[in-house]
Amino acid sequence: MRILSLLSLVLLSAAAAAVQTGRISGKVTFSDGTVIHSAIVRIVELNKTATTDDYGEYSFNNVPPGKYTLTAHQEGFDVLTKTVTVGVDGAAADFQLALAGVKAEVTVTASGSEQSTFESIATVSTLGANQILERASVGLGDVLENEAGVAKRSSGPGNSRPVIRGFDGDRVLVSTDGVRVGSLASQSGDHAEPVDALAAERIEVVKGPATLLYGSSAIGGVVNAISGHDEGAHPGFRGYLSGIGGTNNAQGASSLGLEYGVGNWVFWGNASGQRTSDYKAGGDFGRVQNTFTRNAAGSFGGGYFARKAFFNTTYSYYQNRYGIPFDPDNSELRSLRMWRNNTKVNIGYNDADLPIKAIKLTLDLSNYRHQEMADEIVGTTFHNNVFSFRAMMEQKIYGSLSGRFGFEGFHRHFETVGEEMLVDGPVKQDSFSVFALEELKFERVTMQLGARVENNRYRPDNPALRPRDLTGFSGAAGIRFDLWKGGAFVANYSHSVRAPALDELYNNGPHDGTIAYEIGDPNLTAETSNGIDLSLRHQSGRLTGEANFYYYDLSNFIYLAPTNETDKDSGLEIAEYRQGNSRFYGTELSLDTKLNRYANILTGLDYVNAKLKNGPPLPRIAPLRGRIGLDLHFNSFSVRPEFVAVGDQDRVFINETPTPGYGVVNIAASYILSTRHAAHIFSVNGYNLGNRLFYNHISFIKDISPEIGRGFRFGYTVRFF
Repeated sequence: MRILSLLSLVLLSAAAAAVQTGRISGKVTFSDGTVIHSAIVRIVELNKTATTDDYGEYSFNNVPPGKYTLTAHQEGFDVLTKTVTVGVDGAAADFQLALAGVKAEVTVTASGSEQSTFESIATVSTLGANQILERASVGLGDVLENEAGVAKRSSGPGNSRPVIRGFDGDRVLVSTDGVRVGSLASQSGDHAEPVDALAAERIEVVKGPATLLYGSSAIGGVVNAISGHDEGAHPGFRGYLSGIGGTNNAQGASSLGLEYGVGNWVFWGNASGQRTSDYKAGGDFGRVQNTFTRNAAGSFGGGYFARKAFFNTTYSYYQNRYGIPFDPDNSELRSLRMWRNNTKVNIGYNDADLPIKAIKLTLDLSNYRHQEMADEIVGTTFHNNVFSFRAMMEQKIYGSLSGRFGFEGFHRHFETVGEEMLVDGPVKQDSFSVFALEELKFERVTMQLGARVENNRYRPDNPALRPRDLTGFSGAAGIRFDLWKGGAFVANYSHSVRAPALDELYNNGPHDGTIAYEIGDPNLTAETSNGIDLSLRHQSGRLTGEANFYYYDLSNFIYLAPTNETDKDSGLEIAEYRQGNSRFYGTELSLDTKLNRYANILTGLDYVNAKLKNGPPLPRIAPLRGRIGLDLHFNSFSVRPEFVAVGDQDRVFINETPTPGYGVVNIAASYILSTRHAAHIFSVNGYNLGNRLFYNHISFIKDISPEIGRGFRFGYTVRFF
C-alpha cells in the first residue's frame, strides 16, 4: 500500500510539473504597425530564440514558471527588452521596433551577457546601425563624439579616436565582438582604428573601468563594435544596402551586407568604401589642406548553429589612407597608409541544464601594418601582429546567483622600420589573465562582484632594452537598488591596474604624432586606479534620464612631460614619460522628456576635470559640453534639431594653449517606409549650420586645424529580411 501511495505521489508530482510549464507568445511590428518577418526574439535566462513568421508572430512552448527577460531584434533597429512572468496561463509580450539610435536598450559588452542598459551595473551607451550611417565617418571618434562622456582625439578626420571621461590612449580599449582590434591607434594621435563602422550592427561604449572583463587597457573604458553574426541561424536572405553623399568635403560612401541561412548554416559577407576630399572649416578659414580620406573594407564568413553547439569564422580586410593637416609654413604633405587583415574563429555551446550553461572560445589573428609617408615617399613602416584568445563561461543560474568567468591572452609582435624608428628593434609582448564576474539578483537589489589577475611580459630583441614582467590584480563591487517603479540607484567601486604600455617603456625617438621627441622609461611601474561611480536612472513612458558622477584616484599615473629642451636632429621638443599621482572627476547628465505623442525634448551635459595632484591640469581634457534638442516625430517621420554648446578650456597642461568655447546648430531627419520584408530608410544630417569656426581642444594639431564647417549628409538604406 505504501509503495502504491509513493508511486501515485511521484506520478502526481510529475504531472503537476508538466502542467506548470507555460507559453510565451507575441508579435513584433514596426512603429507604424507593419509586421516584421524574421525578427529574432530571445529568452535571455534560457538562451532560447524564436523567429517571427510572415505575420510577425513568435512563440515559446514548455517554458518553466518564473520571471524572464525577453529581447526582440531585427538588424538595423533597436534591441528592445521586456520582462514577463510565466505561470500556468503563460505570458504575452508584443514588441514595436523603431529606428535604431533613438533608444538603444541592450548591451552585451558591460557584463559579457545580454542585458538591458537600464539594468546594467556599468554605465553604457550604444549606437545603432542607422545612427552610425547617419554620422558616417572614416574616423571612429567622429562617429562617437556626440555620446555623453565621449570626446574625440585626432590629427585629422581620418584618424579620430574616442576619448572616454578624459581617458585616452592605452586606457581605452577598442574591440570588435569583444576582442581587441590589434591596432596602434592607442600609441599615437595620428594613428587610426581599423574598424569598419559602416558594417557594424551597433557600437557599445562602456564608461569607466572595464578591466575585469577586458584587461588593463580598459582602465578608462571599452568601445566594442558588434557585427551581429553570432545570433544564430535564420532561414533565407537578409541584408542591407546603403549609400551616402555629403557636401563640404565631397563625401561619398556605400556599404553592402548580406546573410543567407539554410538549415543550421548561415553565411555572410560585407563590403564598404568611403572617400572624402579636403574639408572647409567654418567662417572665412577656407579649406583645411590635406584632410582627405580613403577607406575600403570587406569581410566574409559563415557558421553552423545547432540547438546547443555552434561554430563560426570570419575573415576581414581593412585599408585606408588619410592626410595629416600641416602647418602652412611646411609644404611637406604627410599621410598614412594602413592595412589590416583579420581571421576570427568562435566555437561554443549553450545548454541551460548544465552547471556551465554556456561557453564561448574565440581565436583571433590580426596582422596590422601602416606606413607614414612624406609626399609619396615612405618614411617609416609599423608592424603589429597579434594573436588573441578568449574563453568565456557562463554559470547556470542557482537561485539568485549568476555569473561568468574565463581566461584570455594574446601574443604580440611589434616592430618599426625607417626614419621614425621609435623602438630600437622588435618587441614581443605576451599577456595572460583569468577573471570572474558574479551577480546576486533579488527583487529590488542586484549586487555584482568581480576580480581579474593579469600578467604582461615584454621581451625586446635589443639586449640594451630591459625586459619587463608585470602582474596586477583588479577588483570591483557594485550594487543596484530599485528605488521606485522605473527608478534605480547604482553605485560602483573599482580597483584597476594597468601595466605600462610598450611605447611608454621603450620609445626613444622623434614622433610626429605627438609633435615631440619621446623618451620612454623601462623602469615604469604599474598604474593603479581606485574609483567610485554613482548613477541615478529613471525610465518611464514620459521621462527617461540618467545622472552619473565619477571620481578616480590614480597612483603612478603615466604621462608625457615636456622638458623645454629641443632635439637637435629633429627640431622637436624632448618629452619624457614620467609618473605621478592624479585624479579625475566629472559628471554626465541626460534627459529625454516626452511632451506629447509627437515631441520629445532631449537635453544633456558632460564635464570632466583631471589634473596631477601636485601639478598642472592634464593635457587634452575635453571642456564642459551641453546640448538641447527636440525629437519631432509623426508615424515614421522624425526631425531632430539640436544646439551644442562647448565651454572655454583654460585648464591647460605645460605649453598647452587654451581653446575658446563655441556653439553649433545641427539637425537630422529620417523617414522609414516599411513593408513586411523590407524597410527603406531616408536620412539627412545638417551639421554646423551656422558655419562656426571652432577648434577641438583634444586634437594634437588644434592650433593649425579647425573643425569642419557647414555641411549636409544624405543617406539611403534598404534593409530586407
